[in-house]
Amino acid sequence: MYTLNWFKAIVAGIIGTLLFDLFGLAVLGEWWDIPKLLGAKTGLGLVYGVFGHYGNGVLLAILYSALAPHLWGPAWTRPLLFVAAETVALVWLFMLPLLGGGVAGIEMGSMTPVITLVRHFVFAIPLIFIINPEFQTEPEAATA
Repeated sequence: MYTLNWFKAIVAGIIGTLLFDLFGLAVLGEWWDIPKLLGAKTGLGLVYGVFGHYGNGVLLAILYSALAPHLWGPAWTRPLLFVAAETVALVWLFMLPLLGGGVAGIEMGSMTPVITLVRHFVFAIPLIFIINPEFQTEPEAATA
């Protein structure tokens, strides 16, 4: 039986969010663009934006950890399926329109949907390597 490993989920969420931010820096040339946006839109500043952003990454990794054994496909595709669904449902259809960017953020730029999806695929890397081995290993049979 699979038991969620909270420590690994939290670590994967932090590392995944860091990779998400590093990819954003490489592509967009800006560090912590999402925390800045969150802090500005809420009026609570950058510190809130950073904690909100990284907290969200940890929550997504915990949610993935709980769902992973029940998702379809080979283990390496499960995180990609999860983040693709999360990106469409929560980012393209909820967060970006709420922030004034339109569906999929298209009003923010024609590449926004592609960049947001690829950033979330980068976020999935620690889910593949840190969390996936957890639910794939079977406990050793007890010897009598």
